[in-house]
Amino acid sequence: MKRLAIYCGSATPSDPVYIENARFVGRSLAERGIGVVYGGGRLGLMGAVADSALGAGGEVIGVIPQALVDAEVAHRGCTELHVVDTMHQRKQAFTDIADGFITLPGGTGTMDELWEAMSWAQIGYHAKPVGLLNVAGYYDGLIEFVAKMGDVGFMRPQHRNLLIVDHSLEGLLQQMAHHVPSIPIGQIDKKDL
Repeated sequence: MKRLAIYCGSATPSDPVYIENARFVGRSLAERGIGVVYGGGRLGLMGAVADSALGAGGEVIGVIPQALVDAEVAHRGCTELHVVDTMHQRKQAFTDIADGFITLPGGTGTMDELWEAMSWAQIGYHAKPVGLLNVAGYYDGLIEFVAKMGDVGFMRPQHRNLLIVDHSLEGLLQQMAHHVPSIPIGQIDKKDL
C-alpha cells in the first residue's frame, strides 16, 4: 500500500486521546513511506494527521470541495491539494488515488466516507481494504451494529469481513496488507442473493 485514504473528523474533541492518535497515525504512515490521502482540511483530526505526516517528511494529498476552500478551511501546506466541485467527486478521488482506507474517529462526514467505501466494495467498484481504527473504544457500538447487520441478514455472508477492525495502527496495517477482496454482489450466484 503506497497511499491510504484517511477518513476522520475536522473537530478536536476535548479528550486529547483523539488528536494524539491522529498525530501518531500521520507520523507513523510517513515513517513507513505510506502517503496520506485525506479531506484537505487544516482543522481537527484532519489537520493533525496532515501536519504530522508532513512533519515526518511524508506525502500528503488533500482533496477538498471548493465550498470548503471558500470557507477557508483548506490546508495550504499539502504536497498536493486537489480542489473539486462536489463531495461525490471528493470520494471518487479518494478511491482513485488511494490503495485502501482507514477510518479514525469522526462525525457524519467520516461515517459517510466509511459507508461509501464499504458499499462500493460490496458492489465491486473497488477491491481495496477498508479499515477502522477503534481508538479508545470510539467505534464499539458501530462494530456491534455491523455484526448485527450480518446476524439479521442485511449483510451477506460474503461481506461480513469487509470491515477490517483493530485498536492499534500496527495491527490494522498488518490485516490490511493481507486483505482478500470480498466477492462483489454482481459475481455472487443469483440463488445466494
